[in-house]
Amino acid sequence: MLDLNLAVIGNGSIASLIDRNGNHVWCCWPRLDGDPIFHGLLSTNPSAGRFGITIVNQTTATQRYLPNTAIVETILHDEAGNALRIIDFCPRFRQYGRIFHPPMLIRRVEPLIGMPRVKIALHPGFDYGAQHPPAAVGSNHLRYTGPQFALRITTDLPLVHIVHEHSFTLTRPGTMVLSADEPLEQAPDTLFNHFYSETSAYWQSWVTELNIPFDWQEAVIRSAITLKLCSYDDTGGIVAALTTSIPEAPGSGRTWDYRFCWLRDSFFTIGALNRLSATRTMVTYLGFVLDIVNGQQATELPPLFPVAPGMTMEERIAPDLPGFGGDGPVRIGNAAVTQRQNDAYGAIILSLAQLFVDQRLTMRGDAALYERLCPLGETAARVALEPDAGIWEFRGRARVHSFSAAMCWAALSRLALIANAVGREDEAATWSARAAKLRAEIMARIVTKDGWLSAVLDHEVRDASVLILPEIGFIAADSPEFLATLDMVEARLMHGGFVMRYEDADDFGKPETAFLLCSFWYVNALALAGRRDAALNLFERVLATRNHVGLMSEDLALPEPGEAAKLWGNFPQTYSQVGLILCAMRLSRSWEAGLWRAS
Repeated sequence: MLDLNLAVIGNGSIASLIDRNGNHVWCCWPRLDGDPIFHGLLSTNPSAGRFGITIVNQTTATQRYLPNTAIVETILHDEAGNALRIIDFCPRFRQYGRIFHPPMLIRRVEPLIGMPRVKIALHPGFDYGAQHPPAAVGSNHLRYTGPQFALRITTDLPLVHIVHEHSFTLTRPGTMVLSADEPLEQAPDTLFNHFYSETSAYWQSWVTELNIPFDWQEAVIRSAITLKLCSYDDTGGIVAALTTSIPEAPGSGRTWDYRFCWLRDSFFTIGALNRLSATRTMVTYLGFVLDIVNGQQATELPPLFPVAPGMTMEERIAPDLPGFGGDGPVRIGNAAVTQRQNDAYGAIILSLAQLFVDQRLTMRGDAALYERLCPLGETAARVALEPDAGIWEFRGRARVHSFSAAMCWAALSRLALIANAVGREDEAATWSARAAKLRAEIMARIVTKDGWLSAVLDHEVRDASVLILPEIGFIAADSPEFLATLDMVEARLMHGGFVMRYEDADDFGKPETAFLLCSFWYVNALALAGRRDAALNLFERVLATRNHVGLMSEDLALPEPGEAAKLWGNFPQTYSQVGLILCAMRLSRSWEAGLWRAS
């Protein structure tokens, strides 16, 4: 059965997706956007590109995260009453004054009840499924050689059973360590005990430093950890999702590579990290954005970047991977990099404004950075009312999109704030005046005859992207125009209890799935407008769509009456986890109201 009931482990270098039966089905190596050594998620071959541990004659499987960690526990039962336990994690902890986070997967399998019969199947692949080399057997390890790198799995379990996939009786715990092709300095069991305790302590300590709301604590903590797992430590870049080409809807052809960092995401991500007080993660992400600003030579910015140098963004098809359930194509790279998306300038300046106002940060904005941002502001002013591909990255048309224009306004508005912060009051006044003039023209061209906000200037286009405008300060949430927009969204974009992106057909036809972030935008907008009960009702409905371990993808198949909605799209989706965090922070009771005034 095709589903996204997957858990994620990771450590800021790599991440791996594990299905609820304990199979690794997606893992890029040696970084988040690398070659998927496990690619079973996009393969119809039942064995290739997977790392599985099964119990013979299985009857049930349960899976969970160990509390406040990125460590996954899977328990399998057989028909005779035996059970085994699998622990999966990637090591991450502080050592020698820095974070230790090598590309490494650690699996522990142990008998829980009785003496279960187990089978271990390890089939890594290379070059996007083109090569599946046999194992070279060493004394205590197996070696798999690909065109760019080799993998080694070191274990204290019988190698012959793994190589030939023979079932055997599990009488004691066993450890498997998948890593670069280098010998381990410790025995697998010793290494597991050390790395497990340190990694568990790291995550639990990280969580205690979060500023979480009183309500929905578990959901926010899980989203925060997942957001961290989508961050590439070396540069601070955060991928939009860990996967490529999981379709937005069955048979839609909407299969995209999301293993890149979109500038647009920076605004939402910074907001979530700031509310959570995840300051270190926020600072590294700001460093990533700052590096883009300092390294950019062209007058206009692309909308997305690789999380680190070395990954091409040119879009191409992976011929050896048929896709999720055979539903391809599988894309590597993303052609959106060549698009004009004018909101990028606002996203950059909104993000970096934090450096000028947040006194917690040791990395602070100064006059030199302000001057580096001014050309971006000038570009924003120039392109604000020019056509672009928009927030939804339309491939077949360009229009003057309200969201893009408003984000250009935000660039000018925040430059006024930044100019004041560095003592340039006269320049601040000029930026403010230019922002006010631009806003007036945008408003004159997006308010429809019925009073709601259109997504395209000079046209009536119903689109959820205008729900963000109060969040950036462009319009008051209780203004007549925005209240009319909320009513329009409910009447025209709400289907099956969730919010669609837009109602018009695009390059691939009419959208078939709801976009989870749009539902979160609507929740946030309702709350800002004072419609708290409606916001709470929708928020709980969206929370109920999370998978068995609390994670979310990008899209939601609209449910038939009496059926549950189903997750589709790339996974886990950073946008969705960020939306959850922001809405929970918006709607939660205060700690005082929830705890000290509890009745």
